[in-house]
Amino acid sequence: MFDIQEELKKLPASPGVYIMHDKKDDIIYVGKAISLKNRVRQYFQASTNKSPKIEKMVTNIARFEYIVTDSELEALILECNLIKEHRPKYNTMLKDDKGYPFIRVTLNEPYPRIKMARKMSRDKAKYFGPYPSVGAVNSTIDLLTKLYQIRTCNRQLPKDIGKDRPCLNYHIKQCDAPCMGYINQEDYKQKFESVISFLNGNYEPVTKMLEEKMYAASEEMKFEEAMQYRDLLTEVKKISLKQKINTDEFEDRDIIAYSKEYSDAVIQVFFIRNGKMLGREHFHINIAPEDEESELLSVFIKQYYSGSPFIPRQLLLQEDVKDKELIEQWLTGKRGGKVSLLVPKRGEKEKLVELAKKNASMVLEKDREKLKREEIRTTGAVNEITNLIGIEYAYRIEAYDISNTNGFESVGSMIVYEDGKPKRREYRKFKIKTVTGPDDYSSMREVLTRRFTHGIREQEELKEQGLSEQFGKFNRFPDLIMMDGGRGQVNIALGVLKELGLNIPVCGMVKDDYHRTRGLYFNNTELPINAHSEGFRLITRIQDEAHRFAIEYHKSIRSKEQVHSILEDIEGIGPGRRKALLKYFKSLEAIKAADVETLKNIPSMNETAARNVKSFFSGNNE
Repeated sequence: MFDIQEELKKLPASPGVYIMHDKKDDIIYVGKAISLKNRVRQYFQASTNKSPKIEKMVTNIARFEYIVTDSELEALILECNLIKEHRPKYNTMLKDDKGYPFIRVTLNEPYPRIKMARKMSRDKAKYFGPYPSVGAVNSTIDLLTKLYQIRTCNRQLPKDIGKDRPCLNYHIKQCDAPCMGYINQEDYKQKFESVISFLNGNYEPVTKMLEEKMYAASEEMKFEEAMQYRDLLTEVKKISLKQKINTDEFEDRDIIAYSKEYSDAVIQVFFIRNGKMLGREHFHINIAPEDEESELLSVFIKQYYSGSPFIPRQLLLQEDVKDKELIEQWLTGKRGGKVSLLVPKRGEKEKLVELAKKNASMVLEKDREKLKREEIRTTGAVNEITNLIGIEYAYRIEAYDISNTNGFESVGSMIVYEDGKPKRREYRKFKIKTVTGPDDYSSMREVLTRRFTHGIREQEELKEQGLSEQFGKFNRFPDLIMMDGGRGQVNIALGVLKELGLNIPVCGMVKDDYHRTRGLYFNNTELPINAHSEGFRLITRIQDEAHRFAIEYHKSIRSKEQVHSILEDIEGIGPGRRKALLKYFKSLEAIKAADVETLKNIPSMNETAARNVKSFFSGNNE
């Protein structure tokens, strides 16, 4: 039994991080301290003035743990990592968990390329960005391909020159086909220098060149060609117009300001790269009304830049932040060069910060109603459901369904909702292994047994290895299980949980005679629910999503089985060739439509096998 008062006496007067747990052992708060002894004790002293949020948090603390560090800087870094990993309930959190893409230029290759990259890596490539969206990156790459005919393929050049035919891009005049030797390495790299110049923001030579070509084509009565140059010119101007802010100082800096009203706050960031505004983005933050404004920017900087691959030399801020020197030290270490947090008081920099603040206010005003509707639709709906069945707020909900056609290839689906929103990367599929025929109850028992047995094993393995929960696929358990069905399916789930020694609430999503959601089955009682409520709508969405995911998986398996069985009948097509055909063509229809020339060029195929495939399907089509 954890005795809080006894454990408080053992706290060291050292810097470190403290971690608060609730009775379910979930992490609900992470903080750092110069002295763990002094800081953690304050939470449990009646004389200390606490905000309502902290008062509520303290009542939910069942135990705490701490990690001693050598310095306050180490504590800050550890605090950032733990908050990002666990997203504790009572920490002020960014609602937006965004990553920003880059343009990656492969200068280390004989024939360089430009690609979209999700993060910067320590390789020999050059990176431009970050850009505000994947769309912005793709439109820029597409434009540069049209302008300079840069290759986009993955061929190993010059090794693969002449080994295959030129691709479609060559035929539509968007690539000079270095793969065929139609442009030499020196000329290609000379063209590529213009690409680098463009990415550095030098648009004037391009616009001038396109205007000259457009007018020349027009004078020669080549109007279609002139229109193509006009369209390219328009695209260049669109991109250049996005650089709305120019400064005389060619610096990389982020401009950060916020606007706050009651429990809503918006952080606005302008990304300035090489003196030009590359883009802007806003972030919503979950706050309590009593949260100190001075902590908003500090929280944002720590959470955002802990995951950002690029850190500029300067952050221009609306106001000073808590732990300014410590944060500067941390960012300097991450960047590998000096980083300054500045609060400009006059001149151009102060105007940029004021502009960011105005933008934050506009976004907050515009999104306030939208955010409230979204909150009612998600967390509000979860509250409604959990209040109806009488349990605590269910942050994580898992729902299950079975799909089969007359017992053929039965499959199970597991979908996950967190805070009332689908978390698709946590969805899981199960191909039924031990059940023959259309037995949904036995199939569901197998799915749930496999899911939770695997989860228990993962929890034990991660604990033994000292790894966090992010390294597992099944180790996180739900706060509520929702079954697609009534009493029967609920009892199956409860039986599996009892066998495994787990205590998780289970309810059934009951449908009426018209296969429409009717209510919830919980604790041997069907609970009616208002069909016009947000809780009811969320139940319907969860039920439909579980059903959709199961059917989608079942269809994919049926399709693969049909294709596999047909290909097995073709002479000379064994497992290797069958796999190669499916990997290349993706569908049976595409294989049927392919000619012999295309078929024989597939890895592991030859002309005899290609003719056998073509002959087989030609015969089948007669």
